[in-house]
Amino acid sequence: MRTVLITRLDNDGDVLLAGPAIRAVAATDRVVLLVAPSGEQAARLLPGVHDVLVWDCPWTGFEPPPVDRRSVNTLIDVLSLAHLGAAFVLTSYHQSPLPMALLLRMAGIKYVAASSVDYPGSLLDLRHHPEPGHEVSRALSLVRAAGYELPAGDDGRLVVKQAPIDRLPDEPFVVVHPGASVAARAAGPQQLARIVEALTGDGHRVVVTGSAQERDLTAIVAGSKGIDLGGQTDYRRLAALLRAASCVVVGNTGPAHLAAAVRTPVVSLFAPVVSADDWAPWGVPFVLLGDQQAECRGTRARECPVPGHPCLNGISPDEVVIAVRKLIEEVT
Repeated sequence: MRTVLITRLDNDGDVLLAGPAIRAVAATDRVVLLVAPSGEQAARLLPGVHDVLVWDCPWTGFEPPPVDRRSVNTLIDVLSLAHLGAAFVLTSYHQSPLPMALLLRMAGIKYVAASSVDYPGSLLDLRHHPEPGHEVSRALSLVRAAGYELPAGDDGRLVVKQAPIDRLPDEPFVVVHPGASVAARAAGPQQLARIVEALTGDGHRVVVTGSAQERDLTAIVAGSKGIDLGGQTDYRRLAALLRAASCVVVGNTGPAHLAAAVRTPVVSLFAPVVSADDWAPWGVPFVLLGDQQAECRGTRARECPVPGHPCLNGISPDEVVIAVRKLIEEVT
């Protein structure tokens, strides 16, 4: 068994979407996963990962660090001592794998594979051209081109390790997760508060989740009707909470993919700044809401360029209530 490096230097949601490709490689080889700090929580929940390396990459993320020679040299040294037989650089369609491929070559890795539209020179042994499609399919396509396949019985959906967590609600509930990694992918707080009120009015118990930095947001959204768990769920507890939920209402952000990984249906409040064909919840029942033909379509904008954020704030609470009802009926 050889050791294979897989890199995915983005956020937790992106790392989760690499899970099926990682399991395909792990079926025959030992996988070391290299991630950014923003993807470490998800990396440590993925089956098939032998070890996790964390590096603050200067060419990915919303606030990348400056290029630091010592940091780069340390990474090269660590990789050169890891006895790696091959490496796969996983990226989204708009990202170049070549900066990472250069560092892998400098670390002495003799086989490097990636999807790339750019001329790679001597940086890649496998320069793959995947068909357009979902991020999960894109990553799987790359490792399959190198001869890896999912093991028998693996359906290619998202998976995370289960961990026992106490203090889960003992009655059926719906999760509303209002935050997102960028503002353009989240509906406004008052709009989400109206959604929570409508769901509770329809008889649902509603739990509102968010990070410690989102406590003010979750308090507004939960209001007097919802249960505010802002700042009370690390990634493991959030996974357990989403697994226990009847349905999750969430934007195009990491917890949508975490919900898919624990097999919970998703009402996706999806801003079309990126394509739903590429980023919608994978492998679970979902309802996509939001104007997919809005002016912001395909811009990858971080701040909504349209006054009033109509693609998401135009979603009526009744639409969400109907979508939640539909999904719960489908799985019961």
